[in-house]
Amino acid sequence: MDGKMKAVVLHGPDDYTVDLIDIPKPGRDEVLVKIMGVAICGSDPGLFSGAKRNNGWPPKYPFVLGHEFAGQVVELGENVTKFRIGDRVAGEAHCGCGHCEMCMKGFYNLCLNYGKEGSGHHHYGHNTMGCYAQYEKYNVKALTALPDSLSYDEGTLVDTAGTAYNAIRLTGIEPGGYTAIIGPGPMGLLAMEIANAMGSQTIVIGRGHRLEVAKKLGATYTVNFEETKDVVEEVRKITGGYGAHQVIECAGNTSAFMEAVQMARKNGQVAFITIPGEDGQMVAGKSLVMNQITLHGVRANPNCSSTVINLMAQKRINAKALITHTFSIDQIHEAFETFIYRKDGAVKVVVHPND
Repeated sequence: MDGKMKAVVLHGPDDYTVDLIDIPKPGRDEVLVKIMGVAICGSDPGLFSGAKRNNGWPPKYPFVLGHEFAGQVVELGENVTKFRIGDRVAGEAHCGCGHCEMCMKGFYNLCLNYGKEGSGHHHYGHNTMGCYAQYEKYNVKALTALPDSLSYDEGTLVDTAGTAYNAIRLTGIEPGGYTAIIGPGPMGLLAMEIANAMGSQTIVIGRGHRLEVAKKLGATYTVNFEETKDVVEEVRKITGGYGAHQVIECAGNTSAFMEAVQMARKNGQVAFITIPGEDGQMVAGKSLVMNQITLHGVRANPNCSSTVINLMAQKRINAKALITHTFSIDQIHEAFETFIYRKDGAVKVVVHPND
């Protein structure tokens, strides 16, 4: 395909406009995807503001961000046999080189050639152009077939659900046990749904409208931290004094990191999905040692897409219930304001580049 397309172009920190740019051409092992939906990720505001430049995201200006998407294959590059024109796909941000030690072990999210596009590595929407656009080219390794039973909007949540599943895959699930989830945002709500599907009782810690969403989606217990003096003690009370078997941290603040470790039972499992700062690490570290708790850092969603797509198709994950608002690409500023300020009970906001 030749011609121009609409894209949200970031010209500098918090400076973005909808511009007409060239439609990219897929290369070897790549396909061109018509982007039908892009979900705003919790990390996107930091990327747009320039707060993530210390990670090299974005590597330059102008740049097109966005990494949670679903769409339709419209053009095939050289050597592509995995997909055909017309196929519906969901994508993920990480695409490893495929030949380093980590990639060979299946940990392409930890690719040793990170940032070296010449090696075949891509981190779409971070250091490789992303999907806030009508079209984008993707290596086939970053795409998974999306069944007709799922909408494109539901497909945009595959990346988020995959990261939630990766956390649970690392911690494991104690059937009939307790999983505590701190932070009922999209990631936490999806982690809760997956834990429920795997036979765990779930305890969601949060506040406001999103805690009500957690109740509607099947949380066994909810804890409102604005109304509870000590959330760690409340979790221990629910679990008979022992603490949760697994704790998934999805809130991204110092108190949440500390509480996640402290509310786990002895020999429990804790997963940090967000990246901790330095405050409070010593306190959390002592609890880790004294109670022999395993702590997992969770980076992205390697080899998770097929699993979460199956869970969605089987109605074990209700992704549709999390999508509260949709906007056209021309309404991108309104979309971000709605997401950031949680207007009208916003949980997951999806942008339609080809609406």
